[in-house]
Amino acid sequence: MKLDSIQQALREEGLDGWLFFDHHVRDPLAYRVLGLDLNAHCTRRWYYLIPASGEPRALMHRIEPHSIASLPGEKQFYSRWSEHMTGVGNLLKGVHRVVMQYSPNCALPYVAMVDAGTVELVKSFGVEIVTSANLIQLFEACWTAGQLESHLEAGRRMDRLRLAVFRKIGAEVSASRPVSEWQIQQFLMDQFKAEGLVTDHGPIVAVNEHASDPHYAPAAQGSSEIHDGDFVLIDMWSKLDKKDAVFYDITWTGICGQPPSEMENVFEVVRDGRDSAIKLVKESVASKKAISGFEVDDAARSSIAAKGFGDFFIHRTGHSIGTEVHGAGANMDNFETHDERPIIPRTCFSVEPGVYLPKFGIRSEVNVYVGESEARVTGEAQTQLLRILDL
Repeated sequence: MKLDSIQQALREEGLDGWLFFDHHVRDPLAYRVLGLDLNAHCTRRWYYLIPASGEPRALMHRIEPHSIASLPGEKQFYSRWSEHMTGVGNLLKGVHRVVMQYSPNCALPYVAMVDAGTVELVKSFGVEIVTSANLIQLFEACWTAGQLESHLEAGRRMDRLRLAVFRKIGAEVSASRPVSEWQIQQFLMDQFKAEGLVTDHGPIVAVNEHASDPHYAPAAQGSSEIHDGDFVLIDMWSKLDKKDAVFYDITWTGICGQPPSEMENVFEVVRDGRDSAIKLVKESVASKKAISGFEVDDAARSSIAAKGFGDFFIHRTGHSIGTEVHGAGANMDNFETHDERPIIPRTCFSVEPGVYLPKFGIRSEVNVYVGESEARVTGEAQTQLLRILDL
């Protein structure tokens, strides 16, 4: 836990403290920011207040004194419900404005970890609650130099696998051997393991109209076979199998044959929307101009809408990337949410616009890392539809 840095950030924001709360490990953000074990046994409520100045203080249940015992500060305990109420009041004495893992109107669900009843309880003591979204981004979404290198290495391995999997599809189709979406997915999972990569689920292997579903998941039974002339989308994400490693997340598309002009046009529309968003980020970071996630979404979306495909771009432009593939930093979103969080140095996010038509869907996804003075795409970027049989 970076106590001094947290307290400095609280003072800069004019806040009295950061109140952490958990029950049954419902708030993984709290555990990561505080340096606690996410596999901890926790069946009772605990609270931990980091004031802007002074010593932290905690409230824990007597039968689980181990829950946050590793953290510094004064410890108070409760057993009865009445003691719990009194304990929360004592914990909040002298505090008027705190941040919690809360988002007004659940506008940013990735940080909305605290239940409504606990919010009501804290407010009942006259305390104002402010969203911790900006602080979470600062202390959870910023990468270390080691994490950046883990991302780049995962990217190098995954870019090799991405080429290998499309070549495998081409070889199977050219030889007229039956191969399904699910079989290709399993091939990729085996390759992840061989390369020392891990993932939470997926990857997505989607043929033709299945690619029109952004979150399509092939199954062992009923997945489509891949034939000559078929369109294929592959969305793959993984990270090194090591502590604190972060994800690399890409989507590429291709066709087993020559693409029709409509398909080539849609790819170019998506690619140009992607590149418009990247250009905005790069120019803003280089000129030290503040930029928020919603503005990046606007850049991609307006480019695609200008070509007449706005109604078919049905998800946000990108998401934060961290130790979880969907991280806790700013999302590139003015569609599903209005993300006003600034893009800050040492964070990474996807840029992945898509156009989803009834017969096929095209998404092109890259990862963008923002440094202190420049932003960059961290791996290869697709510039044209793959001719899978020619790889």
